[in-house]
Amino acid sequence: MKKGFTLVEIMIVVAIIALLAAIAIPNLLRAKISANDALAKGKLRTLSTASETFATTNSGNYPLQITSLTGATPPYMSQNPCGQTMSGYTYTCTFAAGSYTFVATPVTAGTSGTATYTITTGGVLQ
Repeated sequence: MKKGFTLVEIMIVVAIIALLAAIAIPNLLRAKISANDALAKGKLRTLSTASETFATTNSGNYPLQITSLTGATPPYMSQNPCGQTMSGYTYTCTFAAGSYTFVATPVTAGTSGTATYTITTGGVLQ
């Protein structure tokens, strides 16, 4: 008697693997989108906290550019997400005298992120 697998046995194993992959892959994609959303909110909160800390240290004056936050000694924040695309989101930073607005926009809505997030002066995340 020869030892080995029959074609039917191999086809059953392949079908089971395909079924498991069909169940697992959508869940993994949703987890990635959820992680991108959380990271975007976190980056916006970091930008806001750095700007609010800058204003507290500088007599209520908010920064007029990102280099005020990244170039200070010690820096208020180490990484500059403004104008960059990271983890499925593009970050836009607007500085003005007495205010700021930071926006995180998904590169592809529904694929890289679920929503556009905005945080404004005072740290209100929308």
